[in-house]
Amino acid sequence: MEKIIFYAFAALLILASVMVISSRNAVRAVLFLVMAFVCASGLWILLYAEFLGMILVLVYVGAVMVLFLFVVMMLDINMAALREGFTRYLPLAVLAALLIFGQLAWVFIKGNTLDETTMVSQETLEDSAATPENNTKALGRVLYTDYVVAFEVAAILLLVAMIAAVSLTLRGARPDRKTQSINQQVSATKADRLRIVSGDK
Repeated sequence: MEKIIFYAFAALLILASVMVISSRNAVRAVLFLVMAFVCASGLWILLYAEFLGMILVLVYVGAVMVLFLFVVMMLDINMAALREGFTRYLPLAVLAALLIFGQLAWVFIKGNTLDETTMVSQETLEDSAATPENNTKALGRVLYTDYVVAFEVAAILLLVAMIAAVSLTLRGARPDRKTQSINQQVSATKADRLRIVSGDK
């Protein structure tokens, strides 16, 4: 049963990933990316990493992807202009895809040639999964000790990405954009905002 669930999540993840890069609508691409994150979360849970699976849903699906969705819906994206350089960058994209597939093949080949001393048995995984606070405690210890610099850099990058997303929505003078004037709001009087109309009229 576990293998069936694994292959189902893996197939849906591959399908969603393909639809992300092949969808013509940016909003649909973001929704397929949400689906890919949910499937990846299911795979994390199957690997006894419940904390990572939960964080993937709460942080990325619940926060980051919602932000992406709002930004994509607010931006006036010209998809025709984005596709103009597709053929120009196609060889570079093919080269990057070949490198990624080569790395995946190397990992699979190396994983199959490992000896018994370096492989983790199923009993060890079950024992670690049965131990409370193993995922959260181990992940927190590694993040805040060995990789604290990388963790802080990732946090700064996310902050910069959020500021950039907000600034993109305020770019240029768009005719359909409604701006806010703080000085005009503060200096407004009652006569400017309120008009009394007689009921007889």
